[in-house]
Amino acid sequence: MEDFAAVDRTIRAQLASRVPLIETIGHYIIDSGGKRVRPLLSLLCARALGYQGDRHILLAALIEFMHTSTLLHDDVVDESHLRRGRPTANDTWGNAPSVLVGDFLYSRSFEMMVDVGSMPIMAILSHATSVIAEGEVLQLTNIGNADIDEEAYFATIRGKTAMLFEAASHTGAVVAEGSDEQVEALRRYGSYLGLAFQLIDDLLDYQGNAGEMGKNVGDDLAEGKPTLPLIYAMAVGTPAQAETVRSAISEGGLSRLEEVLAIVRDTGALDYTRRRAVEMVDQALQQLTCLPPSPYRESLEMLVRQAVDRHA
Repeated sequence: MEDFAAVDRTIRAQLASRVPLIETIGHYIIDSGGKRVRPLLSLLCARALGYQGDRHILLAALIEFMHTSTLLHDDVVDESHLRRGRPTANDTWGNAPSVLVGDFLYSRSFEMMVDVGSMPIMAILSHATSVIAEGEVLQLTNIGNADIDEEAYFATIRGKTAMLFEAASHTGAVVAEGSDEQVEALRRYGSYLGLAFQLIDDLLDYQGNAGEMGKNVGDDLAEGKPTLPLIYAMAVGTPAQAETVRSAISEGGLSRLEEVLAIVRDTGALDYTRRRAVEMVDQALQQLTCLPPSPYRESLEMLVRQAVDRHA
C-alpha cells in the first residue's frame, strides 16, 4: 500500500532533530516492529470514504507519534524491561531520556496537527490526548485495587487504549469529509476495535508466552493490574479462589502466578474475556454497513477480525 510507505517516509522525516539522542531513541522505538494499526486505521477510513487527497498521510504519521510517545511514557511508569521482544528504551537509556523523548514526540505531533490544517481534527486529537492521560492515571490509581468492577475496568481501557483507536478512525473520516452518519459510525468503529484489542491483550497476559508476545506472561499481575480475567475470576470463583486472586492483585509480584493462572483457566475467565472481545468485534463490524463496498472497507473488516485472532 503506497499510502503506508508514504506514512513511513513522513515519520522518518518528522523524527529529525538537532539533538542526536532524540533521533536515536525515536528510531529505536519506531523501528521496533509495531504493526502501526492506529495510523493504518486513519488511512483506511479516509480511503473507504473515497478520499483522494494526501492530508491523511500526515494525519496517520502524527497518530503514530502520539502512540509512540505513550509507549515511552508507559514503559517508564510500568518499569517495563521488554517490549515487542526487545529491551525497552527506558531499560536501555534510562527513564529521563525516555520521558523527554516521549514529550518531544507528543509536541511534534501537535506541530503536525497544525500542518494538517483542520480545526475539527485538532479538536478531536487534543481531546483524545486528555482522555488518554486520564485513562493512564485511572489505571495507575487502580494498581493493587482488587475491588475494581467490570464497569470501572471498561472505563479505564476506553481511555487508555480505545480512545486513540477512536481518534484515528474518527479523524480519517473527518479528513475525507464523510457524512455525519459515516463520521459517527467510524468513530464508534475505532472505539470498539480498541476495546477488543485491549481485551485480547489482557487475555494474552495469562495464556501467551514471551516469545510470541514480546513481554512476559504475568506482567500485568506482577504490576498489580486488575484486568478483566482477574475481575471475572473473583466474581465467579469460589471464596478461596477469589481471595487468592485478591491477594495476588494487592501484593503484586509473581509469587502466586501459577495459582492465578490455574484459577483464571478453571473459572472460564479467559473464555469470558474472549467472548467480550468478540462482542466488541461484532459491534465494530456493524458500524461499517454505512460504507460503500470497496477493498478499503474489506480491510477494515479484516483488521477488526484480526484483533481477536492474534497471539501477540
